[in-house]
Amino acid sequence: METGASAATLDAPEIRMPTWATLGGLLAGIALGIALRGTGGEAFVSTFLGPVGTLWLHALQITIVPLVASLVVTGMMHMARAARAGRMALLTLGSFAAILVSGAVLAALLMPAILTAFPVPEGTAAGFALDADAGAIPALGDFITGFIPTNIFAAASETAMVPIVLFAAALALAAMKLNQPQREMIALFFASVANAMLVMIGWVLKVAPIGVFALGAALGAGAGIAAVATLGHYILAVSSIGFVIFLSAYVLAAVRVKAGLAAFARAVLPAQAVALSTQSSLASLPPMLAGAKRLGVDDDTADFVLPMAVTVFRATSPAMNLAVAIYVAYLLGIPVTAGTLVAGVVVASLTTLGAPSLPGSISFVASIGPIAIAMGVPVAPLAVLVAVEMLPDIMRTVGNVTMNVAVTGAVDRHTVTATPDSAD
Repeated sequence: METGASAATLDAPEIRMPTWATLGGLLAGIALGIALRGTGGEAFVSTFLGPVGTLWLHALQITIVPLVASLVVTGMMHMARAARAGRMALLTLGSFAAILVSGAVLAALLMPAILTAFPVPEGTAAGFALDADAGAIPALGDFITGFIPTNIFAAASETAMVPIVLFAAALALAAMKLNQPQREMIALFFASVANAMLVMIGWVLKVAPIGVFALGAALGAGAGIAAVATLGHYILAVSSIGFVIFLSAYVLAAVRVKAGLAAFARAVLPAQAVALSTQSSLASLPPMLAGAKRLGVDDDTADFVLPMAVTVFRATSPAMNLAVAIYVAYLLGIPVTAGTLVAGVVVASLTTLGAPSLPGSISFVASIGPIAIAMGVPVAPLAVLVAVEMLPDIMRTVGNVTMNVAVTGAVDRHTVTATPDSAD
């Protein structure tokens, strides 16, 4: 029996981001940059505000590698531990994995098509670049051999996210083969590192309005009023990917939930209302449980699947996170190849397993940064986009909650039909 010190049970520290103040800081910064544009005031922005924004961005970036590695280890260990619970656990985790990977693949195919049909507004790349350089895109052979580096510390120093994530996943699985005291020490260590990184992120996010104001000023000076149009275009494009995942939950319900589509739509509505108002899957757990019971889902199934879903399953995350990285690539004119998309799918799928259950505006850079780095896309624009994440995050949470209930109904039906003496 696992001890209470398990990394999977350690609560993440409470982190709050001044969301509205951050959005206001971005808009004020853009307005200042636009006002100074063409007046010679650009020098003021680049000399005084530019370093402030860069320091804030670096403070966010410095936590990415240790945070992601620690979260992947703890997430994989949690899933491996849960898989030991029996057939229902394996079915649940298999369903989660299939949906997460499918969502990432869907985004890799659909987002480029969306941006081809509805291109990113022109003339804004210089403003969003923020003096950031894209990583080199390796040749196919180097990309494949880079999956297993000769030195994991060298890979970490180069922020090579694909080998870091794969190594962390392998380390977690290897740790599960050790005896319980050793296993728990490893789990506790990485959970502690992850929580310490989250505390540091919390410190940085407290001054987000200042950092985003400085970056917004550089954006306004470089891109002008077109920056606002680009932000609106970004919100719609990324949210559309989340909307597809949201709709797919209804498709799953129509095919696999015993009570039928109409009953599912009625049962999930209260949970969606809570998700819309709180942007928290955890806060939506009680109405999700109530909705599952209205659908006739067995209490044991609902009580097992839904809490696990809130902990390790965020259906929209791989798709929407990868969509953000692809959007930034198109915005800056960086080529998106089959190899970069494969890297994005791998990292987006694996990093979701350990992502903290925090509002998207808080975990934004930590979740999407590794994907962008793996694809050779600069992380710098994410520091601006985080200020408007509160809007796509609504779509994320509603989509996650809807899919959670749909998967619970599907698992329950499969479990019941697999029982010899039960009727469908």
